[in-house]
Amino acid sequence: MEYEMYQEILDQPISLERTISTEKEHMLQLSEQFSKFDKIFLIGCGSSISTCYTIRDAMKSISNINIDVQTGFDFVDHQYLEDNSNYGVILTSQSGETSDTLAALRKAKKHNIKTLSITNVEDSSMAKEADDTIITKCKEEIAILGTKTYVTQLISLYYIFFNMIDSKRAKDIIKQLDEIPSIMEELIKTTEESSKKIAEENKDVDLFYCMGSGLNFGLSYKLAMTMFMEGALKHACPVYSGEFRHGLIERVEEGVTVVFIKSGDDWDEVTQRAINFCKDLGVNTVIFDLQNYYDIDPLLTPFILIIPLEWFIYHLAIYNDEDPGSTRHIGKVRY
Repeated sequence: MEYEMYQEILDQPISLERTISTEKEHMLQLSEQFSKFDKIFLIGCGSSISTCYTIRDAMKSISNINIDVQTGFDFVDHQYLEDNSNYGVILTSQSGETSDTLAALRKAKKHNIKTLSITNVEDSSMAKEADDTIITKCKEEIAILGTKTYVTQLISLYYIFFNMIDSKRAKDIIKQLDEIPSIMEELIKTTEESSKKIAEENKDVDLFYCMGSGLNFGLSYKLAMTMFMEGALKHACPVYSGEFRHGLIERVEEGVTVVFIKSGDDWDEVTQRAINFCKDLGVNTVIFDLQNYYDIDPLLTPFILIIPLEWFIYHLAIYNDEDPGSTRHIGKVRY
């Protein structure tokens, strides 16, 4: 039996191609506009906020662009704003109806601050109310954990922010972004079996710690919060690699499972120390390393590792007799 998530994994390359072809020039215009702001807020929740974490951490490694990532609730309840501030607010939401993200948009507009929504639904409230909108061309997405909307939101943010930077590396990354759909197509075909094997080996694990540093934390966050907990219905916790020595170091032992995200860049030094420590103790270490999958700039790691991670979660759920795209409470119980 194939679940909704299966087809949505396969749909990612074409969703990227459609989004790039219809929105790329628009993204370049938005990049020019947002480059003039003193500060840019990125607002989202769940899978969407993980894309915000990723682009923030990618940017701080090669630029001094002032980016602040917040959930909608934090922005609405705690962020002080003055009218007409030279700020920009980018809001990410698959549905365009996420209540806290929509409330954040309305707060920004109340203070006459430029808003941009990135959403998959053209007639959604966020698309209608924001000053500008990027529509991701994914068609309907049913599986709760976010596959094609994740990658299209992420590539939209990459085009906007990397076009703000006048460096050879940034320009090279922009060129590589155009290749992501075809690379992803290849990875979908070549990584399923190896990820399925990892899923089988870990099907009885109840709790996964997910660890990454630099821009890999955003993917670790998504892996824990939406992929393990929403998709596979497994307990999971995201951890910055730099925080391993505070807390988790006291809990790792034989029988504990830690999933590491690596990209082969300088961020991995602290991650590798944690891996070595865990292996010495006999901890069950699961490592997804960019260098084992594709030769590309490490700042593009999430676009590569998301595919084997999706196959891993898909088959982990099935091994535990779960539908990897269904929900128990989200969208069914008022919160």
